[in-house]
Amino acid sequence: MTIAGLSIIGESINASVPSTEKLFEAGDIEGIKAVAAMQDERGAAYIDVNVGRRPPEFMAEIVRCVQEATNKPLSIDTPDRANAEAGLKAYDPEKAGGALPILNSISPLRLDMLELFDVQPLMPVLMITERAENGESKPNHTAEELHETARYMVHAVCQSGHDVPNQHCIFDPGMPSIGSDMDGATETVLDALGRIHADPGLAGTHASVGLSNFTNMLPRRKSDGSPVRSPLESAFLTLAMPVGLDMVIGSVKRKYRILNEDDPALVCLKEVFGLKGPDRLKRLMDFYA
Repeated sequence: MTIAGLSIIGESINASVPSTEKLFEAGDIEGIKAVAAMQDERGAAYIDVNVGRRPPEFMAEIVRCVQEATNKPLSIDTPDRANAEAGLKAYDPEKAGGALPILNSISPLRLDMLELFDVQPLMPVLMITERAENGESKPNHTAEELHETARYMVHAVCQSGHDVPNQHCIFDPGMPSIGSDMDGATETVLDALGRIHADPGLAGTHASVGLSNFTNMLPRRKSDGSPVRSPLESAFLTLAMPVGLDMVIGSVKRKYRILNEDDPALVCLKEVFGLKGPDRLKRLMDFYA
């Protein structure tokens, strides 16, 4: 189910998904094409391609096979430069109606990947969960740090010598699991999204998170058998979209929607935000019960 103003990057062609890993291991190209076509039919705006630690030749093969099954643009998803380059070289913009591919992702410590703009024009996902200090990675813990890293990353893109408008830049502030978030990391992400969205220098940029990470430590269903992950993810979207979130890596099989103020999932999430430590998890468990 699609939401106006939200682009879903279909997450299923990923080596971390057990069923897809089996297809990769078996070399089942037709099976992979079927997964791509299914996500296209169910509303994905982009198709993610993550082959794990397999060689660049395999990435190129999967990119070509996915483009045989869908005309949606792809998200080349790898931290490995060689794999990213192979995927970008294999990508055919004409098969996607001229749409640019996404490259997920470039971090402050991997700025050399900006050179891949020479391989193929692209939309970079800019990771802002860490910053570089004296050549070392330092995690960002506050909304201010996330915002400042976003400004730094856009400056780095502008200084790369490529004509990349803000509209092609996508920030990823990270997505905590609400089941283990005892210290308010989720609220920090929402605060950072709002700061970025309100910054005139970052106008036009996009924001994306791996939405399934939000509930990946929680049971799939309530005690009565009703699904719980989709409602809680929808609750996050309801709070995050007004402050700038407009893309997610997510599942086209889940029923994302904007919730009413009195929806139990939204009420639960807001109450979690008002608690600290283990009381946050206890409120989530009350929601399950």
